[in-house]
Amino acid sequence: MPVSSESLTQLFPPDVAAIPDAWRLAAPLHQRQYLLDGELREWAGPVQEVISPMFERQPDGTLKPRVIGSYPLFDEAEAIKALDAAVQAYNFGRGEWPMMSVAERIAAVEKFTRLIVARKAEIVKLLLWEIGKSAADSNKEFDRTIDYIRNTIDALKDIDRDSSRFTIEEGIIGQIRRSPLGVVLCMGPFNYPLNETFCMLIPALIMGNTVLFKPPKHGTLLHFPLLAAFAEAFPKGVVNTVYGRGNTVVPALMASGKIDALGLIGSSRVADSLKKMHPKSNRLRAILGLDAKNAAIIMPDADLTVAVQESLLGALSFNGQRCTALKMFLVHESIADEFVQRLATEINKLKPGMPWDAGVNITPLPEPQKPAYLAEIIADAEAYGARVMNEGGGTAAGPLVYPALLYPVQAGMKVWREEQFGPVVPVARFAQTEEAIQYLIDSDHGQQVSIFGSESQEVADLIDQLVNQVSRVNLNAQCQRGPDTFPFTGRKDSAEGTLSVNDALRSFSIRTVVATKLTDANKHLLNEIVDGQESSFLSTRFIL
Repeated sequence: MPVSSESLTQLFPPDVAAIPDAWRLAAPLHQRQYLLDGELREWAGPVQEVISPMFERQPDGTLKPRVIGSYPLFDEAEAIKALDAAVQAYNFGRGEWPMMSVAERIAAVEKFTRLIVARKAEIVKLLLWEIGKSAADSNKEFDRTIDYIRNTIDALKDIDRDSSRFTIEEGIIGQIRRSPLGVVLCMGPFNYPLNETFCMLIPALIMGNTVLFKPPKHGTLLHFPLLAAFAEAFPKGVVNTVYGRGNTVVPALMASGKIDALGLIGSSRVADSLKKMHPKSNRLRAILGLDAKNAAIIMPDADLTVAVQESLLGALSFNGQRCTALKMFLVHESIADEFVQRLATEINKLKPGMPWDAGVNITPLPEPQKPAYLAEIIADAEAYGARVMNEGGGTAAGPLVYPALLYPVQAGMKVWREEQFGPVVPVARFAQTEEAIQYLIDSDHGQQVSIFGSESQEVADLIDQLVNQVSRVNLNAQCQRGPDTFPFTGRKDSAEGTLSVNDALRSFSIRTVVATKLTDANKHLLNEIVDGQESSFLSTRFIL
């Protein structure tokens, strides 16, 4: 069936009976509880309605937004209460949590993990309904998050074992361990609201920091089942939730000067403004995952079968709503037409629909303004000479947008530089390899790049130049974050700090040394402290 607004509209459910039993919401979740200072407290103030991207199809063929719940809208005063609770729990590093041994903090995180695994079905269902992620990918996000937590625990054990010995240098004996930074403000993204949030939150917690946790605007309700687990697993005040509009509650938090570390996955514009609000910028540690406009460079000798398949996955997995998505294709002019033709054919094999549909590839977009923006950049590209190369590309019905393959894209078009963060696939031609390299040099972003080619000398030359432009070069493969043990960061406006299992633990902590001169009296003192297990920090205990 040809793609049309009418055919896309028919994919939305007309009533609850059309939704599989396993994915029906029993009732809207109107959240009135929040976590503050170890307690689940009741909220009686204003709330934000949550609109699911899975609209309801009406008998007349129109689409009606579906309200699936609501959550608290804090004001500045309530946000400051959460901050005060986190500051008190940290207590200048003297609180119960930062002074716990590593083994005790690990035990708390393990308990938290057991508690949330028991709530998996509920969390995954809310994830699907809030952001339109397919059932398979929603389950995968949860499972990957649990794997990340367990890998983080294992990595911390390794770090702690390496730190459990004393070092003697130049007549000085010392022990080097990692200490927490203080109070962390953690804000994750809507596209991976569970996984990428926890990739910051769990390392921050397990290293002894206290946390202010603000869920993303799209993807808030799915965190509600976690609140009781946070309260049960951690001491009071260690985790505190902050709800509301970012421009209302976050400025006061930053301006207080009491935030020691900012963990944010979002836009560079937001990150820049928040950092400037902090009155003591030298005290603020920032761990940021920001914008990206990852490009694929497809050389004339590339295996087109591989290039097309990886490009399809790289550009359109979860509708292209990934920071690691391929958002620009630079293809050698000798193969550009063939590449576009083959990619268009593969795009039109993708299945649009609701996230619970079997085999679905393209689902409704959670950002209300996104369909209009995508239509705008498509129209802009067409005005400058590009065409939509796949049948039905750019067709929309409410929040469901069918992917558009744009070709040939060139400088001056909005999609040339702007991060589309949606199902629009721009392809440009190049004659000389230097043109493709210059695109990355000129870019404001520097996260990753994909190179498709088979001639070793040409690929090697590209590698040597591009490793100084981006932080990961992928050979004959799409850009991606995993495996989680690999560094995940970026140059330019794409990141600050590094997120991966090991790197995140280091990002949310600082190396601290206890040292003394190597005298008999000092050796005796150290032995007494260690043998008597009198210090949580100064210790030779070995965590298995």
